[in-house]
This record gives sequence, structure tokens and C-alpha cells, in this order.
Amino acid sequence: MDLSQEDWVAKQKELSDVVILDVRSEAEFEDGHIPNAELLNIQDPHGFMEGLSQLDTSKSYFVYCRSGARSAQACMLMKQEGLDTTYNLIGGILEWKGAVV
Repeated sequence: MDLSQEDWVAKQKELSDVVILDVRSEAEFEDGHIPNAELLNIQDPHGFMEGLSQLDTSKSYFVYCRSGARSAQACMLMKQEGLDTTYNLIGGILEWKGAVV
């Protein structure tokens, strides 16, 4: 599901067992990321798919990238792997108005 930043943040507060996934490259992640995000680089197809196989299907995943395109693709792949509760951040970190670490 695609959500605006406001809805993305609000939905996180409603749910328990939330994981924030950054699907950008390691270099992009190191340049700054949303607090508490975990990195799962979609541009490393083997590593990404391996990482997906290790995720807990009972958790809710909030996914973002730079602009929202890679994270939308990631959410689609995650659903194919049985991870049904995924939320894509529209506009990605480029539109993020919160803290970045």
C-alpha cells in the first residue's frame, strides 16, 4: 500500500511489530536514513531475495527508498514472498520531513 509520509508515520503508531526497511544502497543508507531503519538493498538481487526469506511474515514492513520507485518494487516482491503487510513511502526519503540519522 502506498502512503504519504503523514499516513506512513500514523500507521506505524497503530501497529505493533513494525520494521522500517530502507531498500537503497549501502552508500545511500550511510549518507542518511530514517531512524531505526534496517538496510535491505534491492539493487543486490540475490542478497535482497535472501534477506526477504529471513523476514518474519507476522510483522508489518514500512519500506522506503530515495523517491518511492524501488520501494514500490520491493513491496511487490515482498508480497510475492508472503509478506502481506507492506507500506511504501510515497516520494521516498526525498520527501521526508522528519529526522534523518
